[in-house]
Amino acid sequence: MYKPSELMPFLNQLGIYPKKGLSQNFLIDGNIIQKILSSSEVKQGDIVLEIGPGPGSLTQALLEKEASVIAVEKDQILSDALSRFQTPKNNLVIFNEDIMTFDMEKEFGKRLQSGQKGKVIANLPYHLTTPILSKLIPMNHLFSSITVMVQDEVARRMTANPNTSEYSSLTLFLQFYSNPYYAFHVSRNCFYPAPKVDSAVVVLPLHSPPLDDKEAESFFKITRTAFEHRRKMLRASLKNLFSPKVIEETLVKIGQNPLARPEVLSLEEFLKLYELLHEDSLI
Repeated sequence: MYKPSELMPFLNQLGIYPKKGLSQNFLIDGNIIQKILSSSEVKQGDIVLEIGPGPGSLTQALLEKEASVIAVEKDQILSDALSRFQTPKNNLVIFNEDIMTFDMEKEFGKRLQSGQKGKVIANLPYHLTTPILSKLIPMNHLFSSITVMVQDEVARRMTANPNTSEYSSLTLFLQFYSNPYYAFHVSRNCFYPAPKVDSAVVVLPLHSPPLDDKEAESFFKITRTAFEHRRKMLRASLKNLFSPKVIEETLVKIGQNPLARPEVLSLEEFLKLYELLHEDSLI
């Protein structure tokens, strides 16, 4: 399916074309598919959630690795067509659903053995990258890793370091639940139709978060508020939550400049900031 000589007749046979509204840009480079498999370390017996498989080039490759694939495809026609990849062991389960309303616990969780975790491997719709990741990444009880293709610009924000222009509240959110790293770059020419931007594959090995759900909500309120005004000092960007004096004093306690801006603090320093403010019953 990654070969244009096969993909084009397939789409014509179905009487369809890539839908911009669903961010349908189909991979036409077999080398990229193999690099995704390698980066995700998928192996025989793995249970994989694939989001938006489209014509199924990655689906086919995953099944050839003898992984079990739970494919969630919103497009009815493409969803129906995926059944052609079914294996003798019935390793493919297809859902014609929207991933944002898909019941992950019921439909994916029930297929895991005791103590087993699955993997997410997907070429994410560009316009839903953040909402999908926000839904999936806290699910470390279901998944051991998430391997996704996203816009290159987003990939760099996902994996940024402090003191860089790409570093953001998204970076901190992902680091809170995982250890994200930039796997490789993908040219726009590897897709049909070619999007206007290049892409990249990011791997996110999941781990247990440092705070419970209730504390995490308060923590992310601080980080999101801080980066809404990233050019301002923290004492100014967080002034609606705490007094500037309190912020300055707390920054000094964690070994930071009292005039620091949000992009200079690491996840560990933001966690220390949160803990001290929490201890003082300020949040």
